[in-house]
Amino acid sequence: MSSTIHPVDEHLPNGKLAALGLQHVLVMYAGAVAVPLIVGRALKLSPEQVAMLISADLFCCGLVTLIQSLGATQWFGIKLPVMMGVTFASVAPMVAMANNNPGVQGAGLIFGAIIGAGVISILIAPIVSRMLRFFPPVVTGTIIAVIGISLMRVGINWIFGNPFGPTAPSIPNPEHLAWLDAAKQAASTGAVPPVPAGMNIVGSVPNPKYAQLSHIGIAAIVLVSILLIAKYARGFVANISVLLGIVIGGVVATAAGLMTFDKVGKAGWFDLVLPFEIATPVFDPILILTMTLVMIVVMIESTGMFLALGDLTGKKVDQKMLTAGLRTDGLGTLIGGIFNTFPYTSFSQNVGLVGVTGVKSRFVCVAGGVILIVLGLLPKMAALVESLPTFVLGGAGLVMFGMVAATGIRILSTVDYKGNRNNLFIVAISIGFGMIPLIAPRYLQWMPHSIHPLIESGILLASISAVLLNLYFNGSKGDSSEAIEAAKHADSH
Repeated sequence: MSSTIHPVDEHLPNGKLAALGLQHVLVMYAGAVAVPLIVGRALKLSPEQVAMLISADLFCCGLVTLIQSLGATQWFGIKLPVMMGVTFASVAPMVAMANNNPGVQGAGLIFGAIIGAGVISILIAPIVSRMLRFFPPVVTGTIIAVIGISLMRVGINWIFGNPFGPTAPSIPNPEHLAWLDAAKQAASTGAVPPVPAGMNIVGSVPNPKYAQLSHIGIAAIVLVSILLIAKYARGFVANISVLLGIVIGGVVATAAGLMTFDKVGKAGWFDLVLPFEIATPVFDPILILTMTLVMIVVMIESTGMFLALGDLTGKKVDQKMLTAGLRTDGLGTLIGGIFNTFPYTSFSQNVGLVGVTGVKSRFVCVAGGVILIVLGLLPKMAALVESLPTFVLGGAGLVMFGMVAATGIRILSTVDYKGNRNNLFIVAISIGFGMIPLIAPRYLQWMPHSIHPLIESGILLASISAVLLNLYFNGSKGDSSEAIEAAKHADSH
């Protein structure tokens, strides 16, 4: 290799590029497909639509990775070894939107908010790149911890069943339902007063579909498999322990007759990913503002990540590169909305992999991006992922989402509490605000409905609280070295 070529710009042999690119894809794959599964099922979309979400997500992951690693004009792409994926920070707000507006209508609102936030993010990227001092480790660590804690509920519900619907813990007593039907018939003849509108029988009988022991057992097998692989495997195999645990769980579920491949058989071998296949975007200003606030938090995380990656690869990241990288976060989010997927950011697991392998060439991630695009064009692959029972994913979800929380805690361990006790107030109060929607989800029932999207996400509440409290106690002091150190700890979300 010529001494004038920086390791980041080194062209490796094609075989090595493909192998290393596949390694990056496998490390991020479980996290990449988790978000469309969570949001698609929260929207109550059909299995076919969820499979389309997964295909579009993988396609956009690859496309945005190419833009970020290769560069596209002087405006887009940081030209470092970066893999792009859906950020977990956006999940809770999107699930809240989905719960309020299920189905294709809710999907349109979500995609409209994502497109709007993407456009705004592109425009404000130069400003956000200068906002790092408002997000020291005490703020970012708190936000990431709350993201993980908020997502834990999803993983737990995957194992046991959702609190509402067919897998709710309790179902109505059949005798009570029969009585209500008889009362309605009698009311139609005038024999008794009419049944009040909206009257329903509440669940009072344990639901046999909730917390089935077979489901808990397979989730436990997935969890134990991940732990064994993480402890006894080495190198690359250890890095994909979550993915391997899901594969083992899928095999066990198939052997137990709890997983079928009918949808895989019906899916095509190849299909194009087209814009607006699932829903036409609907633009709601409050939802766009909500998603924009999420994107600001995400872009601040990316800023720290890019600086850490520059430190790791030995390539100085200047203001122009940083702005181009953040602008690509916005472009990726815009592309995601157009193709009916989600906001995109740099995947920190892959930043950690650069440090593990020592391979700094950005063309490895370019190869990974091409592989992701190909996977996105294979409907059978998406149908296979969608066919995985939720309890299989639940065992892995405990690890994936718990690791996000643990990453936040690890960043918080670098904060100075002895010299500045006020940092304790920032963490304590912000985590408390983040828990409000989890513990008391109807706390906002008397507040104006127009502001609900802004305040029904614990992640947004914690973010706003942490930033404001940090400004109150510590002002806007801080430098990029703290952010770089924090980003080096953030290898799990």
